[in-house]
Amino acid sequence: MVSPESLHLGMMLAETGMLEHAVTEVMAKPQLLVLTETSPGAKTAVRRHIRKWRHSVKRRLSNDCITADLKQELQLYQEAVQMSQQSFLDNAKGMIKQLEGKSVFYLEARRLLEKNIAQETPMFQAYFCNKWYEHLASSIKDAQQKELEAHKERLLKELYQRIETYKTLENVQEEGTVEKVGRLWDLAAAKVTQTDVELLKQFVAFLKDNQDLQDIAQKLGRMASDVDDPSLQRSPSEELKLVEEPADNVADDIVGIHQSDHLDKLVPNEAIYLAEPSLEILFYKHFADKRLLTYRMQGMQRSLRKVKAFKPESKQIDVEKGPFLICVDASGSMSGYPEQCAKAMAYALMQIAVREERECTVMIFSTDHISYELTGEEGLKEALNFLSYSFHGGTDLAPVLTHSIDLMGTDKYRNADLVVISDFMAPEQDKEVQEKVDNLKAQHNRFHALNLSKYGNPALMQMFDHVWDYHPSLMGRLLKRF
Repeated sequence: MVSPESLHLGMMLAETGMLEHAVTEVMAKPQLLVLTETSPGAKTAVRRHIRKWRHSVKRRLSNDCITADLKQELQLYQEAVQMSQQSFLDNAKGMIKQLEGKSVFYLEARRLLEKNIAQETPMFQAYFCNKWYEHLASSIKDAQQKELEAHKERLLKELYQRIETYKTLENVQEEGTVEKVGRLWDLAAAKVTQTDVELLKQFVAFLKDNQDLQDIAQKLGRMASDVDDPSLQRSPSEELKLVEEPADNVADDIVGIHQSDHLDKLVPNEAIYLAEPSLEILFYKHFADKRLLTYRMQGMQRSLRKVKAFKPESKQIDVEKGPFLICVDASGSMSGYPEQCAKAMAYALMQIAVREERECTVMIFSTDHISYELTGEEGLKEALNFLSYSFHGGTDLAPVLTHSIDLMGTDKYRNADLVVISDFMAPEQDKEVQEKVDNLKAQHNRFHALNLSKYGNPALMQMFDHVWDYHPSLMGRLLKRF
């Protein structure tokens, strides 16, 4: 017998077709066609975006488009098909009454019942339930279509906004800009204004004028690839493996009921149509349309398949690179040129992180600390907020360093880089903190310091693997401009 859940899933007849049609309509929009034809990278990103949307919407169509009234009607249908013929006739009027004002099938159901009272038909229950089934299938399909249209409109609105942001960012074309990032589309989720673009251009120009900062960022980014740890070496390869997978043609178990033309798996109720000559034509129509209710069988079969495996290869080894965790000193002593250097360095590392598909988080600290996820869904917005932040307050390195060390000890931060950008005018850290740092270094985590002052505390900087000093004189900075 068909349960409400099986009926619900079984009547998703047009779901795949509707989704494919919706995807085709979206991809045919002129704005998307122009973007994907002119930019292969954008084409891949757009297709990935729509695939994720399709998967999400498919799940929602299966779960969210059934209203409370429709669920109640499905339950009534289930009770109707399970009743004996006499019980159905005794309760039909009451069931139909429950549909009043809730189902468009109500009027037809009343007409069918009145017609049967006037001229009793032995197969009335089967005929009535068949009509009811067709109505439910149509109702669910209509609900899916309506829900799908709403999702499609939201998708188009989001895509148009991303295209606008994407094109705006493409205007930032200096060396080192976001345009060179492989996942520019992912960063285009946020709206940007002309002021935002000018801010990005400002830091692009700053990096161009201070090539040494860009060089430090490049060296720092390459260090994750130099780790000699077999557990971090990942090189994808394909091999044939014998795998077990579900197969509909292996008749091990009955897993449900669906519509098909397999007579050998016919549900007994369907054969009732053949007992009445006036209804026999319905049986053959359902058979021709592959709409007979049949048992759905499923079992496990073994087959050879190409399976992707990850194992080291001597010729080309990809190392699993961890995230960047950047701690930026936002104290008042960093305002001015050091502040510009700190922001530009973080921006350069963000570009490397996005290009290499690594996560990147910036934490600014003074007396407290604030975090910005630069490579998340709102990465561009977070980056703009960080670049717009004004440095002020005092320096308190201990809390943010302790918090960062705790993060670096988690699995997420294997082979990660912690970068502290500061003037390092602060006291040396406790011995306990230094011991934690040493333990993390042994686990292939790296600790870097970018010192932006001549007066940084050397004892404090001894805890880092690499220390870069960058504090050109005012005369040196002026000479770079000419």
